[in-house]
Amino acid sequence: MPGKARHPALVGLLFAVGLAALSLLAFAVLHRADGGSPSTMAGSTTILPSTTTGPGSSTSESVDTTSTSTTEAPTTTSTTTTTTIPLHLWVDRRTVSRPWGSTVTGLLTFRGNPTNSWYGTGPVPQTPEVLWKYPNTPMGSNDEQGVPWTGITWTGQPVVWERPDGVTELIFGATDSRLHFLDAVTGQETRDPFFTSPGGHIKGTPTLDPDGFPLVYFGARDHLLRIVALDRAEPEELWSFSADDEPEGRWWHDWDASPRVVNDLLFEGCENSFYYVWRLNRGYDREGNVTVDPELIYKLKTYDQDLLDAISPSGYMATSVENSSALFEGRVYFANSAGRVFGLDIEKLLAGEDPVVFRYWVGDDVDGSIVVDEQGMLYVPVEYERYNARAQELGQLVKLNPYEPDDPYVWGMFSLTSPPYKGGMWTTPALGDGVVYAVTNRGFLVAVDRDDGEELWSADIGTGAFSGPHHMSSPIIVDDRLVVATAGGTLRSYDITDPRAPVLDWELVVTAGSIEATPAAWEGMVYIGSRDGFLYAVGD
Repeated sequence: MPGKARHPALVGLLFAVGLAALSLLAFAVLHRADGGSPSTMAGSTTILPSTTTGPGSSTSESVDTTSTSTTEAPTTTSTTTTTTIPLHLWVDRRTVSRPWGSTVTGLLTFRGNPTNSWYGTGPVPQTPEVLWKYPNTPMGSNDEQGVPWTGITWTGQPVVWERPDGVTELIFGATDSRLHFLDAVTGQETRDPFFTSPGGHIKGTPTLDPDGFPLVYFGARDHLLRIVALDRAEPEELWSFSADDEPEGRWWHDWDASPRVVNDLLFEGCENSFYYVWRLNRGYDREGNVTVDPELIYKLKTYDQDLLDAISPSGYMATSVENSSALFEGRVYFANSAGRVFGLDIEKLLAGEDPVVFRYWVGDDVDGSIVVDEQGMLYVPVEYERYNARAQELGQLVKLNPYEPDDPYVWGMFSLTSPPYKGGMWTTPALGDGVVYAVTNRGFLVAVDRDDGEELWSADIGTGAFSGPHHMSSPIIVDDRLVVATAGGTLRSYDITDPRAPVLDWELVVTAGSIEATPAAWEGMVYIGSRDGFLYAVGD
């Protein structure tokens, strides 16, 4: 979690003149390697002018800053075992699989940190039961087209944090067009719900500000991305941005991705097929109330005619951005529903230069989020619904090396089906010890070797592709347990003491309804939302 900001121009100056103050020098010798020449531009870019050079530095007191040896991703820092290497300004590799910082304690965003690789705290229940559910009657409402929705949908993971007053609070959105706030222990409301608008369903995971500002960020199906203040008597909207304000926007207007906040920048993609970066300009007014004044500093149109031509034979022409951004050592990664994966250099973006340094086409829809490991490698979950040759060639869980932009493909794991049945993955992978775990729409939880892509183990969790709803809930890892929710309404825990051979601990029937949302684990509890209209708390 970022600490207090320091201006990067000052950091660069201190580096240039070689000042010896270690606390400032720590942020000047950061990893700067681009890892290869920039690839060609993907789509149209708009770089908006800025009067500043970017936000300040970031530290995390919760990670070990002692260096370790690395073998794959390029680095300009020493790899000796006696030197303490400073954390990277834009998400250090040592924050992978760890909570994001130390200013706020909690699971603050989808998958917990900017690399989409942290899932909460344990222990996982050993004799689980449903301790409470919320509310008394199912949540739900009609969307803007009059179609009824119920419950908590993909990708609605709750966030959880320990408030300064000692209350552990859950925050989540639902299809009743409300953002809800609950006591994580009792399930009682801690604040009045925040109502968006009729039809303004909240599908994705909100983000709680990681720097301690009392702000929560989220989008909804009423086409608005919002920032809401939590330091008033009632939650109060301070800012919104409409997806309708994009003349070249296409496909839809929802905001499914969890907003990503790092160093006073907000990174977010939209179903209108654009990707945005704002400088937040957070602060406080004279009365001590939190303020925010977002400035749009970059936007990218994620499609072009070449991409539309490539996917046109399928008839499925989505180009939306629905996954949550992944940041790693100076870059931000995301993909669109046409299967194009992007990597942007953040320093180039802030300097007003073309920031696109990586792009790669995986052939089919990428709605699940990209996960980045300690070496900067990307694990990309790919759906299989266009049935094209590219997806058949590459696979549905694809490992990419973005530092080799001309040939980034490392391996692919395959989950193919035949029309009309859909294969691949709607879920986000989870990083284990030498393995990656993923859920396929065919209904299998799999463990895959991170080095060579070999499928090591699998378990049947229900046939999502062939009967019933899609498998959309992403697996999580807490301590030595792998927890997964299924489209059939069950919650499972596996012992992964041997990460290559999980053993089923228990299976709990939570609901007869489908579970699409991802679980959140915190202090012996697992929180999970269902399409049946309720949020459930599972514990011993």
